[in-house]
Amino acid sequence: MDVVVASNTLPRTKVWGENNPSVKWAGAFAACGGHGATQSSTIVYEIEPGGRLGWHTDATEETQYIIDGTGELHMEDGTIHKVEPGSVFVLPTPVRHDLANTGKKTLRAVAFFAAPMFTQTFDDVMLPPKSHVLGSPNREGQ
Repeated sequence: MDVVVASNTLPRTKVWGENNPSVKWAGAFAACGGHGATQSSTIVYEIEPGGRLGWHTDATEETQYIIDGTGELHMEDGTIHKVEPGSVFVLPTPVRHDLANTGKKTLRAVAFFAAPMFTQTFDDVMLPPKSHVLGSPNREGQ
C-alpha cells in the first residue's frame, strides 16, 4: 500500500439501514491493520443531505474530523452537537451515537479508530451485509 492515499478516489461502499430509509452513507477504508497500518484504522465516508449513519456503538475509541458539509452529532445521553468543516470530536467506547447530515451538501468526514481492527454494532440491520455488525475488512482475518 502507498504511504499516501488519495482518499477522494477510493471506491466507496454504499451502506443503508434495512428498516430506516434515512440511514444511508458510503465509506472506504484508507488503512487498517495489515493494509497500511499496524496500530490504527482510518475510514473516509460521506453522507448525502437528509441521510445519517444510524445509531451504533464502536468497539474502539474513534476520532472524527469533518472535511465538508454540516450536521448533527447525536449522543446517547440526548445531547446534540452541531458539526461543520474543521470540527473534531472523540467518541469513547462504547458510547452510542449517530451523525446526521442537516445541510444542503454532502457531509464528508474522516474517522480514525484507535485499533488496527474494529467492529461497529448498529441498532438497525445494515445492508450490505444484512447484519447489525460492520467493521474493518481485517476483522475476519483478511
